[in-house]
Amino acid sequence: MRKLTLPLTFGDVSSLHAGDAVLLSGTLYTARDCAHKRIFELLDADMVPPFSLKGAMIYYAGPCPAPAGKACGSCGPTTSARMNTFAPRLLNLGLGGMIGKGEMSEEVRQALVKNHAVYFAAIGGAGATYGNAVRRSELVAFPDLLSEAVYRLDVEDFPLVVAMDCYGKSVYDR
Repeated sequence: MRKLTLPLTFGDVSSLHAGDAVLLSGTLYTARDCAHKRIFELLDADMVPPFSLKGAMIYYAGPCPAPAGKACGSCGPTTSARMNTFAPRLLNLGLGGMIGKGEMSEEVRQALVKNHAVYFAAIGGAGATYGNAVRRSELVAFPDLLSEAVYRLDVEDFPLVVAMDCYGKSVYDR
């Protein structure tokens, strides 16, 4: 299992292949479909999104409130296919990659190749494991969305599998 630190470099992304197991550390942002819609409203109005997309990693998740003594509660992935309409544009604007659950579209695959980015799969049902890997959580935008708001998470040894790489390969093709 490889250990990588966010943001990923060009070399990091180049070295990843579908099926590789990794432990990610660094900063990522949560955003589910409602947050994506709001981000697109900002972009469509020529406004700045709530975090820099350049090299950022979006985790398709809605963290639960933190219990006493923890930075985050359970934080499992949501179904990535719901972000198929959003991901290509965000990748074209510099997004470094995404983390979620399940297969994504052919358009997303092509955008990953075009933009030299990566899509990681998180394990469904392992929300407690992911929550325990969060060292710091901070609300960034859209507090009215509650757990679906955008959060900045600082994570350590966040266990993932490369689902779709920058070469167009996918674990879902196997």
